[in-house]
Amino acid sequence: MPALSAGPFVGSHAVASGLLTKKMLAGPRWQRLFPDVYAHRDAELDHRSWCVAAMLTTSAPAAVGGPSAACLWGAATLRTPTPVHLVAPRTRGMRRDERIAVHYTTIAATDVTVRDGLRVTTPERTVFDLGRRAPRPEALAVVDAMLHRHLLNPDVLRRMMRARQGWPGVARLARLLPLADPGSESPMETRLRLLLVDAGTPRAVTQFEVRNAGGVLVGRVDLAWPDLRLAVEYDGDHHRERAQFRRDAERGNALRLAGWTVLRFTADDVLRRPEETTRVVLAAMAQLGRRA
Repeated sequence: MPALSAGPFVGSHAVASGLLTKKMLAGPRWQRLFPDVYAHRDAELDHRSWCVAAMLTTSAPAAVGGPSAACLWGAATLRTPTPVHLVAPRTRGMRRDERIAVHYTTIAATDVTVRDGLRVTTPERTVFDLGRRAPRPEALAVVDAMLHRHLLNPDVLRRMMRARQGWPGVARLARLLPLADPGSESPMETRLRLLLVDAGTPRAVTQFEVRNAGGVLVGRVDLAWPDLRLAVEYDGDHHRERAQFRRDAERGNALRLAGWTVLRFTADDVLRRPEETTRVVLAAMAQLGRRA
């Protein structure tokens, strides 16, 4: 049954349509996700699949929102079994389920759109909600990703903020937005940049192209302070692969020959050793500033 194997479905609808019997639905071929919502036992359920399943549990005019909306827009990555985040009108209660987090709020018609068949908050409403409620690093990472993907219209977001300036957290969002940078290419780059900004460093130039004395491109660095010829790079897990490690070494040598100091940091440095990370960068800035 290809139609039912494609994703979550309402069991009673499948039975009423004659696609399944109740006995078949209770058999080992199908898995129950929520009350009356099923999927094929071999289905690979990513977060979007769980969003589809969660939306099938309600007849309320709800929408996927918050972190789940950011995931559907490609601005965040959520692993299962992360709860599905929905927004719903305050006038409509929904069944309680630990796998669904419902935020009851005022939803304007312009706050919601349809993406890949699902009702989801617009990029502007998604940022409006996360920027007011989520931890700063997570919220800023979503804003950066939305801007990087050309999904977010800052003018629309600012109009939304002016119209709802009495809502909780709007001032917090207003303080966060000036820190956004569409040049950030990953959540960890955003976290590293925010860590350094909070430590008092001057704002970095993202994705800066370093050229040698002859004008030949040497490399593009994550964060740069061109006046100091200082670069800060975030190394994800893929940098441990042999081929990437070799390319990084060659690129690092070329940057040093071009007169640049390059500092490299990992997730552990950002998440578990933030004080040491900022100390190293500030010390390098002080040393290079004395040389200038």
